[in-house]
Amino acid sequence: MGIDGIPVDVEVDIGSGLPAFQIVGLPDTAVQEAKERVRAAIRNAGFEFPLRRITVNLAPADVRKQGPLYDLPIAVAILVASHQVPDRFEEMALLGELSLDGRLRHVSGVLPLVSMCADQGIGTAVVPPDDVAEARLAELVDVRGLATLSDVRAEPDGWTCEDGDEEPDELPGPAFDLAAVHGQEHVKRALEVAAAGGHNVMLQGPPGSGKTLLARCVPGLLPELTAAEALEVTKIYSVAGMMGRDRPFIRQRPFRAPHHTISHAGLVGGGSVIRPGEISLAHRGVLFLDEFPEYPGSALEALREPLEAGSVTISRVRGSVSFPARILLVAAMNPCPCGYYGDSRRSCACPEATVSRYQRRVSGPLLDRFDLFVDVPRVEYDDLTRAPSGETSAEVRERVETARARQRERLVSGDAAPGDALTNAEMGPQEVRRLCQQRLEAGAEPLLAAAMEQIGLSARAFHRVLRVARTIADLEGADEISSAHLAEAIQYRRKGRE
Repeated sequence: MGIDGIPVDVEVDIGSGLPAFQIVGLPDTAVQEAKERVRAAIRNAGFEFPLRRITVNLAPADVRKQGPLYDLPIAVAILVASHQVPDRFEEMALLGELSLDGRLRHVSGVLPLVSMCADQGIGTAVVPPDDVAEARLAELVDVRGLATLSDVRAEPDGWTCEDGDEEPDELPGPAFDLAAVHGQEHVKRALEVAAAGGHNVMLQGPPGSGKTLLARCVPGLLPELTAAEALEVTKIYSVAGMMGRDRPFIRQRPFRAPHHTISHAGLVGGGSVIRPGEISLAHRGVLFLDEFPEYPGSALEALREPLEAGSVTISRVRGSVSFPARILLVAAMNPCPCGYYGDSRRSCACPEATVSRYQRRVSGPLLDRFDLFVDVPRVEYDDLTRAPSGETSAEVRERVETARARQRERLVSGDAAPGDALTNAEMGPQEVRRLCQQRLEAGAEPLLAAAMEQIGLSARAFHRVLRVARTIADLEGADEISSAHLAEAIQYRRKGRE
């Protein structure tokens, strides 16, 4: 259910009557098809399939069961009920898909399911060999890898339990480095502020100005995932079926860049079998939406609440599922369909009405969710031909890590729980008042009042300016927000209506 596991008891009754095999308890098609896989796997593993009336109940019966992970517990329960193997599975959780010859295959959602075992007091989890490394990320649970169904004859101590391939000690460096970007120093500064505080940023400029390259540099500016964050991200990818022996643990911050033809369910999550969307797959990382106005309007508007709440809730007839979605959103767009509106060198061929209509594809309430608006001008010849001389991503990252450490110390007391505010962008109104408004230097408040009047900031934008100013102060190691910090934060606001 989302990224949380719930226990399911597999009950088997073997009674008299004509041979039959029924599964009850709201099973979906994949669970119903387990009958054929289980029957063949039991026979090919050297056991006898009972030719009697077999009823399998998956409890609780009011929760829909999905996927092939019930194959192994159904097969083992039948073998126990028919007295072919001893009943030693009372304190164990079993999951895995069976092949027709009895071998166990990888299933999705292993980490949240094994984590649930610790909460339920289940001491041992039995999983396919390919999922052992992922399952062992859950603490306080003895993980066993079962290679084939025939191995249940042996004692559990004899089951295979090898780890998967070891993770490298050092993470690879960023694929894109700020030092490779020519010019655009003010944009680099804005991305540093965005990375330090977790602020959403909108890049706008003509084609070829470097918006995409700059956006792809952002992951290299972010600190490494903490252990708690990495475990949370890994759970999401496990539920999405994107884990396995070759990828048992997510150690780098995600970077997701879906194409603008993506569907609503693909971006936000959902589907007939509810799966996390791109916004959840980018949790604690970067979601990059290039050609922002080209995305379906319904999908973009559905981003508004997740960007504010840090989670996305998908409601269906049978209930609701929530996925975390605490992301740094980087969006890029051209100023008009041809891309050259306001360009200093090339004239725009779009009528004013077309430009206005194009820019209105993104609603004001959605734009209000962005903290920084940055114009990315064309790169001049001198900048292109000159050797890059700016800072590397590693140098900027050191300042970002220091600023985030200050934020964490200020915002989190004790161990951080999922949902706790870890960055300035996640502060609520009370925290903004206490940590920002009440820490303004004497000369900064008149500047904020003038900006509120002249730019016409909404209440949400007002708080976002203060959060950005707090981040700029953190980058400088200052406890108080000065007029200079506030002025830089204000110049990142969108020009025009708020």
